[in-house]
Amino acid sequence: MRRLAGLVLLGALLAVGSAAAQTFRYASTGDLLTLDPHSADEALSNSFKNNVHEGLVRFNEKLEPEPALAVSWKNVDPVTWRFQLRREVTFHDGTPFTADDVVFSYNRQRSKNSVMASHVATIKSVRKIDDYTIEYVTVGPDPILLRNLTEHFIVSKKWCEQHATTEPVAGLKEETYATRHENGTGPFQVVERLPDTRTVLVPYPKWWDLPNKKYAITRAEFRPIANAATRLAALISGELELAYPVAPQDVARVEGQKGFRVIKKPELRVVYLGMDQWRDESLDMPGSKKNPFKDVRVRRALYQAIDVEAIRAKVMRGMAAPTGLTIPEGTEGYDAKLRERYPYDPAASRKLLAEAGYPDGFPVTFDCPNDRYINDEAICQSLVPMLARVGVKATLNSQTKSKHFDKILRKSNNNTSLFLLGFSPETADAMATFVPTMTMKGEGAGAWNAGRYSNPKVEELVDQIRVEMNQEKRRALMSEVLRIHKEDFGHLPLHEQLIIWGVRDGVEVTPDARDRVQLRFVKMRQ
Repeated sequence: MRRLAGLVLLGALLAVGSAAAQTFRYASTGDLLTLDPHSADEALSNSFKNNVHEGLVRFNEKLEPEPALAVSWKNVDPVTWRFQLRREVTFHDGTPFTADDVVFSYNRQRSKNSVMASHVATIKSVRKIDDYTIEYVTVGPDPILLRNLTEHFIVSKKWCEQHATTEPVAGLKEETYATRHENGTGPFQVVERLPDTRTVLVPYPKWWDLPNKKYAITRAEFRPIANAATRLAALISGELELAYPVAPQDVARVEGQKGFRVIKKPELRVVYLGMDQWRDESLDMPGSKKNPFKDVRVRRALYQAIDVEAIRAKVMRGMAAPTGLTIPEGTEGYDAKLRERYPYDPAASRKLLAEAGYPDGFPVTFDCPNDRYINDEAICQSLVPMLARVGVKATLNSQTKSKHFDKILRKSNNNTSLFLLGFSPETADAMATFVPTMTMKGEGAGAWNAGRYSNPKVEELVDQIRVEMNQEKRRALMSEVLRIHKEDFGHLPLHEQLIIWGVRDGVEVTPDARDRVQLRFVKMRQ
């Protein structure tokens, strides 16, 4: 029935739109983790959400906040924001959008099972004034509330109640109706969802912004293709309009292929290693009553055992930028003075390990995704012998991203000792990295802090940053967090990833710095 409804809808669209169907087919490394907007805070899933779900505020193509489901807002006092909601907006099932949905969505997103809670962590309460007026009260003055609201997705209260999905699921292994179905207000709606195969969208004909954003495509099909060579072959054979990312080793082939081009630009993402810093005994050393990674000398030893230039040159083919920070350049709060890395020095690593009581090294399981970041498994494979040279015997555990995340994150009690992640501050502000990856206290904290790094001074500074309205003071506080975290070797940054898209000629598509495909901006020539 759902597929039939999609076909009827598509027919209606074609009747009022272009006479010729414009299908945009695109593929990436893995599938969406879920269609529930509050059950996953992962970049690919978040990219997809923006096509079907909306917040009160959205980003334009320059990552500047602009009105979406709210038409205007004002500060009633330093901690109170009043929003006027957009009228005559409907969800994809035709249900009218009102303030009740906003209040419900806030409570749902901040619930204990939501991994999106960090985006509403500074909000103390949300109150309905009338059907089209809503009031947000923050815990203190909030300099980035509007940016955070771009990741505060509104869902239908009525729909969630009807389908027993009033709370998001706690783990990716669990499913509810919202896992495979959506009911947003956004420009596109899902008409077919076959996990690990394809997800099909068509434009929503009653989208509120349709008069200003005429649809250039009448159908979009997303396919997960984990293997880089297979993804590239699908692009060149004409099965896709967009393949992303293109593996660095394949860039020259695409650039030399008539009818195709490569788009390259810096991405707001740092790929790094994390370590278990909370257990008294390592998962890989049962009976030892030791956890090497609780010692900063061991964490520094791993850092200085890693030849990031070799990874950049050989694995990434020069298409990565080594860094000493987990905050990428272009993020508010980035401090170029702290970017320089400590030197690659295996001899110093061995000395540090001996001083820490591990002259012969130690064993560790190294958790790594194989379908999420550019050449992620290859990066991990190159790290294993580097660590072995200083005595750290790493056993690689490479898995799909869904299994990887399910293993290392909090819902599985952070079942990891050493892991690779790539993190992007989705709001282009450093706090979007600090809260989920560098803190453990407070609402929304630690969702991606798989090693449970925690420093009381960092926690204190993050609390100050939340409410600091003076931009220069705020930047100074952020720099102090970065300095402390760097000296703690809280995580081991490798490099900033590059956006590398392969695109068929005749297709106009521009990635934003978060590597997101926003279908409302895609254009296709006949």
